Amino acid sequence: MSIRVLLVDDHELVRQGVASMLAKADDLTVVGEARTGREAIEAARKELPDVVLMDVRMPDMDGLEATRRIKEERPRTAVIMVTMHDNPAYLREAVRAGAAGYLLKDVSKDELLDAIRQVATGGAFIESQMLKGMLSEMKPGAAGTMPGPARNLTKREREILALVAEGLSNREIADRLVLSPETVKSHVAAILEKLNVSDRTQAAIYAVRNGLVEQPAT
Repeated sequence: MSIRVLLVDDHELVRQGVASMLAKADDLTVVGEARTGREAIEAARKELPDVVLMDVRMPDMDGLEATRRIKEERPRTAVIMVTMHDNPAYLREAVRAGAAGYLLKDVSKDELLDAIRQVATGGAFIESQMLKGMLSEMKPGAAGTMPGPARNLTKREREILALVAEGLSNREIADRLVLSPETVKSHVAAILEKLNVSDRTQAAIYAVRNGLVEQPAT
């Protein structure tokens, strides 16, 4: 099944360039384009993308607010912020808004394709140390007040979720729990579906906000 991609940028040349790169990938389909944050929200409602490539700075409504609103309506849609600025503050705000991570606009074609494919299957683009730092700054939820979706997690899934919140990769989790990477991947996919989130970064944020795991130490 082809990955449905929505392109959001106020510069037509940028959208055309990205669309041209994606057109050569058999497993990706550009289903729509938008110039502003408000157009992005409408396009997401209409086209139901799997992945949104979202510019940060745009007229009318910026990419951060557009991401928040898209994620409120379609939490399983993955958003990658695309920016010219390598600014950790942007990344933190983007991930808090619901993004799976971000890419710089000078990213290579192969890196862009890899990023889209990764987030479409629950992956994320954020360094583990930055994730830990973000989670340590969050106000944790009260332990023991488990929200409805989390009650469906098995003991093993909660164990894996805690390691995801530590920033561990599937292979690292597999080594820690003496499981195969494929088994861990299946558990992570089940966690994302049960929590109704698009990627492992948002699963970690959900876990901390709802008191499902301890905040990682920085």
